[in-house]
Amino acid sequence: MKILLTGATGQVGWELRKTLAPLGEVKAFDRFGLDLADAPTVVASVRALQPDVIVNAAAYTAVDKAETERDAAFAVNATAPRVLAEEARRSGALLVHYSTDYVFDGEKPAPYVEADATNPINVYGASKLAGERAVAAAGGRYLILRTCWVYGPRGKNFYLTMLRLAKERPELHVVNDQVGAPTSSLSIARATVQLLQQDAQGLYHMAAAGETSWCGFARAILKGAGLATPVHAIGTKDYPTPARRPRNSRLDCSKLRREHGVALPPWEEQLAEVTLAAP
Repeated sequence: MKILLTGATGQVGWELRKTLAPLGEVKAFDRFGLDLADAPTVVASVRALQPDVIVNAAAYTAVDKAETERDAAFAVNATAPRVLAEEARRSGALLVHYSTDYVFDGEKPAPYVEADATNPINVYGASKLAGERAVAAAGGRYLILRTCWVYGPRGKNFYLTMLRLAKERPELHVVNDQVGAPTSSLSIARATVQLLQQDAQGLYHMAAAGETSWCGFARAILKGAGLATPVHAIGTKDYPTPARRPRNSRLDCSKLRREHGVALPPWEEQLAEVTLAAP
């Protein structure tokens, strides 16, 4: 099996380089090796490699910057997935594409299921939803995995930011009225391999079991790292950001478990694993 992997130096892509290796030949590209904003280059690369599977782990993830960099966000999160999906259809390859809880507005009181109406409240979410729709509309074989609050032992993420700030500041103030399931890049990569082995196709929610707030996550991160920096709970209104965030980011992952027997561990277990893996 030939696998083309984008976003190879990102949080999820870095783990996928390792987990995908036993499945076949992996050709991994970072953003310097394959500029997803350059459609002709993307087309040429896919046609030259002729992969059986394309795993698109690349994304524009600067949620706040996306508010003023709409074109850049849509180029990577919407246009590039469309080009990859069209090339996958042409060659008969499977496209694996990752999406986000941010396609929802967060107003539902219960966890979101795949069939729930989407309504992104920021540019990042809108660009990711456009990518989902483009992949599905291309008419080829695809697997779209919506996940939530992704972090890992490398890259730029909430987990590493909390560790850094806890060493720099006497106390932290973290939002406590946004709820989700912190999901590690390690778990996402392993589950992706399980689904590829089953030739899974379609749209699925794939996030950690359980739920917490950003404040609860921050406290757990510091406790696991043996740091005693106090973490104080604040409301979203007390921490204004350029991009609005969903209050409810919980994803119902029962479809994935029911149809493929894949269920990610509780977020607490994933955090413990990341803590051991962190440098």
